[in-house]
Amino acid sequence: MFTIPNLISLIRLGLIPVFLWLLFGKDDPAGAGILFFFIAWSDWVDGYLARRLNQVSELGKILDPLADRIAVFVAVVFGWVAGVLAPWFAAALILRESLVALAALAVVVRGAERTVEVQYLGKVATFMVYSAVTWFYMAEGWEWRWLEILAFVTGTVGLAIYYYVLGDYWRDVRAKLAGVDRSSE
Repeated sequence: MFTIPNLISLIRLGLIPVFLWLLFGKDDPAGAGILFFFIAWSDWVDGYLARRLNQVSELGKILDPLADRIAVFVAVVFGWVAGVLAPWFAAALILRESLVALAALAVVVRGAERTVEVQYLGKVATFMVYSAVTWFYMAEGWEWRWLEILAFVTGTVGLAIYYYVLGDYWRDVRAKLAGVDRSSE
């Protein structure tokens, strides 16, 4: 329970109020973006350490994705509220995250096998979307138009891949709910 990866996940959760303070209290969207980058980047660190140090735990399997979902939700919703993120981009991310949450809830409620294989393409999309969110915040704070354009292009491509991968995840979830393992197809 008390593992290094779980501690990192708790720190990530604890940094979310600091992110909000930077965005609204200090009116520093660039600072908030840099902090979001750290929160997002440390997601890969805690996963790597959990596997490398053999510290995968049941708490970590809940805490890590919870920290991810909350951090992304806060960055996207409050980025939309603050005018940092374009409404279409924020809405597309919120819809995608909501669909993922509903699928996960369906798996838990039905008592199906809870592991859905993470795909490399999904990791690429996540990296692109998290980078775009970070860059939108930094571009807003520093008024760098070129960074906003980079965020727009990267975010659009990342969203397209995100939704493509969502279709694959959805098929896996449906198969699990039906009690069928797709790996045998």
